[in-house]
Amino acid sequence: MTAVNVPPGFDYIPGALNLSAQLELLAAVNRVIAAAPLFTSHMPKSGAPMSVRMTNCGPLGWVSDKECGYRYQAEHLETGMPWPPMPDELLDLWRRYSKFEGLPEACLVNLYGAGTKMGSHRDFDEKEPRAPVVSVSLGDDAVFHIGGLKRSDPKQRMALRSGDVVVLGGTARFAYHGVDRVLPGTSNLGPGGGRINLTMRRVTKWEDT
Repeated sequence: MTAVNVPPGFDYIPGALNLSAQLELLAAVNRVIAAAPLFTSHMPKSGAPMSVRMTNCGPLGWVSDKECGYRYQAEHLETGMPWPPMPDELLDLWRRYSKFEGLPEACLVNLYGAGTKMGSHRDFDEKEPRAPVVSVSLGDDAVFHIGGLKRSDPKQRMALRSGDVVVLGGTARFAYHGVDRVLPGTSNLGPGGGRINLTMRRVTKWEDT
C-alpha cells in the first residue's frame, strides 16, 4: 500500500493471519482475558471512562486512571495481579514484522464493541523509539485512520479486517492514528462479535549486547 500522506515506516500487511492462525490467536487471547479480566480505563484529570475495554499481557501493561494518568505498570489495575505472559503466537508476529531485536514488553488487548472508537492519538509513553508498534486485528472490521506528526495533518482512512497487521515504525512511530468506528457483523470469528486489537510495544530502552 502506498500512502502519500503517511510518514515513512508505516506498513500494512493485509491478511497476515489466515483463518486457522486467527482462531489460534483468539484462543490464546481468551486465555489472557481469563487470567487478567477486561477493565475500563479512565481519562486523566476528568475521570471520564474510555469506551474501549481492555487488558494487557507481558511484563508490563498500559493503564490509565484519573489520579495517576497514563502509565505502564506490572500489575493489573483492578486485581493487583501480574499480567499473564505474552502468548507465543504474538511473539512470533513481533519477530516476523517488527524488524527489531528486542522483544516487546507489553501487549494491549483492546475490545471494541458496537459504537466504540479510539480518538486520534500518538503513542509516546514508551522509552524506546527505535521499536515499532505492531498491531493485530481480530474480528469485526474497523475504519482506521493514520496521519502525520501533527494532529492537523491530513489523514488516510482504511478498513482493517480480521487477520490484518499494521506496523508503526520509523517516523510513523509517532504519527497520529485512531479508530473512527467498528463495523458490526462483518466477522463471525468469535461469539458475540466485536473487534479485538492487539498492540505490542517495547516500553523500556533496549540495550544491544
